[in-house]
Parts: sequence; C-alpha cells; structure tokens
Amino acid sequence: MEVASSAALKKPFEGKYADLSEKIIKVFYQVHSELGFGFSEKVYQKAYGIALREAGMKVDEQVSIKVYFRSQLAGEFFADMIINEIILLELKSAGSILEEHEAQLLNYLKASEIEVGYVMNFGKSASFKRKVLDNDRKGSLHWTRK
Repeated sequence: MEVASSAALKKPFEGKYADLSEKIIKVFYQVHSELGFGFSEKVYQKAYGIALREAGMKVDEQVSIKVYFRSQLAGEFFADMIINEIILLELKSAGSILEEHEAQLLNYLKASEIEVGYVMNFGKSASFKRKVLDNDRKGSLHWTRK
C-alpha cells in the first residue's frame, strides 16, 4: 500500500493516476484558498465538486458502496466523491487527518474496486493523505468480479 501526503508534492507527483491526482490536488488547494477553513464538510463538498467539474472532471457524489461479508450484504456506506470513476475522495473539515480517517478510507478502498483514494482535509491547514490498494490484494472482492 502506497501512502503520500502534502509534503510529497515538492517533487513531481508519481504513482497510479499521477496526472489526475495532480489536477485533483491543485483544485483542492484552490478551493481551500478561496473558502478558507471553518465551513462544514457539506459546503466544501459542494464547492469542491463545482471546481472539479469546471476543471473537466467527472464527479460522482455520495456514491453508495456496499460491504459484503462471506458473500452476504453486511452494510453500506457513502463515499463523498469518486472522480472519473477511478479515484475516491473522503472529505474532512477537521484539525488534522486522524488515523481513523485513514482507516475509513482504506476500508472504502477494500470494499470497492477503486484502487486510489485520498482523505482531503479542509482544516485550518489544508492537507491530504493518499492510499493505494491494488485490486489484486483485495481477496474479499471475489463476489464483485464477473
């Protein structure tokens, strides 16, 4: 599993979906710069969605992802955003990105066929964490494959 953070932007972005990731992160900082901090996640989600679409990206919001256990539906959650059907975004408006936020993102990746995800924090200081989980490593997804 690959992990990167805002500190990793000092060199050109590398990794799976690097070009799209750079665009997503650029727009993230633009939105944070324009709005500042202190709004609810819903406000940031709406504004970020507008900005991402203006930048030419396909944005799906509040996407239902079902969680299966032993081939039976165990639950459902809603991903904040999926960009171009390949990158999942979990948005936060918190003091910092917590271990729990990263675990939440990782579980979302485990339960879906999306391999790249970000926790994007619109806190006082804009920050993000990237997680990559290749589908080959998701043994529990056997039920989704056709």
